[in-house]
Amino acid sequence: MPGSGSSPSQALVSESNRSRILSHLYRYGVSSRARIAKTLHLTPAAITKITAHLIEEGLVEESGPTKHGTYRGGKSIDLRLNKTGFHVIGVKFARSLVQIGVFDLSGTRISLMDLPTVDETHIQDTIRAIHSSIDGLLSADCTIVAIGMAVPGPYLRTVGRTAVVSSMQEWRKINFRREFEQSFSVPVFIEQDARAGVLAEHLFGDNLDCENMAYYLLGEGIGLGVLEAGQLVNGALGVASELGHVSIDINGLPCDCGNRGCLELYCSAVAIHRDAIEEGIIAGAESMTHRQVCSALFEQADKGDPKAVKEIEKAGRYLGYGCVTIINTFNPERIVLGDIISAAGKPLLRAVQDVVDERVVPELNDSTSIVLSSLPTDAIVSGAAAVAITQFLAQPTLFGHLARTRSGTGPSDGPT
Repeated sequence: MPGSGSSPSQALVSESNRSRILSHLYRYGVSSRARIAKTLHLTPAAITKITAHLIEEGLVEESGPTKHGTYRGGKSIDLRLNKTGFHVIGVKFARSLVQIGVFDLSGTRISLMDLPTVDETHIQDTIRAIHSSIDGLLSADCTIVAIGMAVPGPYLRTVGRTAVVSSMQEWRKINFRREFEQSFSVPVFIEQDARAGVLAEHLFGDNLDCENMAYYLLGEGIGLGVLEAGQLVNGALGVASELGHVSIDINGLPCDCGNRGCLELYCSAVAIHRDAIEEGIIAGAESMTHRQVCSALFEQADKGDPKAVKEIEKAGRYLGYGCVTIINTFNPERIVLGDIISAAGKPLLRAVQDVVDERVVPELNDSTSIVLSSLPTDAIVSGAAAVAITQFLAQPTLFGHLARTRSGTGPSDGPT
């Protein structure tokens, strides 16, 4: 809320400048007031006033004298974002797996839990378990200021539900916005899983300077999140870049989405699980989860099992076809392979790159790097946290007030 001495437009400008300063500190780690003023084209007086407010809110802290330079006639003091003083919850919804993690603002994982394996008949039990788990986390940690959720695509953002969830259609009945947005004492932000993944790779991986990148989600479904000039590619309904339902065979296998030959029917963890059963690659695959089958398959491939090696190469070629589409459609600087199937490692990456080398014009191929995710935690649960952190950086006054309220150190009548 604007203070009594400021107009709504002035309040918006002030909040925008606070956000720009937080984002600058997030990117550079530490920075002097003089450097911030120069980089953001703000006056020293404005920087002094805004940073004093951010320090008072606990969002920014002084980290000691800068090595050189003065500021407004005195010794310059470096500033840094208080990344460890605020926590967020990230929730990953896969078809059969729900993970809930707590992270600080740097993306460092504080805790991670897997809920019991989900099936079609127990989704409502899972929803209740999510509510209970989050309530417990919020009660135990007053520094948690937001919740991010990453849900399967195609996610209809304005409606709040997923349009199709191949192999587990009961998830379509869950309206995530209605179920969660007003359920907790902190705000909830919901994003499609692959778009959450690209935010995680951008914020927490080795990609902070990469403004044009794609995160290729290789899990129980196949998804894609794209950053264009640092901004998410969304589409009119929030379902842009839904790569898993791009047809690679117009006369191919029927998909739950109504299309035929969708990419995810041939190279997702579900598809690999199906092949493992049909071809007898993994003993006992019928009673294993998709993730367990993939892990067992990759272990057998590492030991030289020819059937397992062939399955990884097969999946890699199909995933390579997807990369060809990504490169020709979005022209990213970097494509990051993540989630369950990326654990196959270098053999998978080689198979993908072979297809790209065959099918992409040299100029585009040479300008696009394809890499495996380096995140220590699954990019989607980290991405759910990144969704919340992105909102934190964009709305510092809201979260500064919320942190004071939850810790009992400030008023509860709203930000000023």
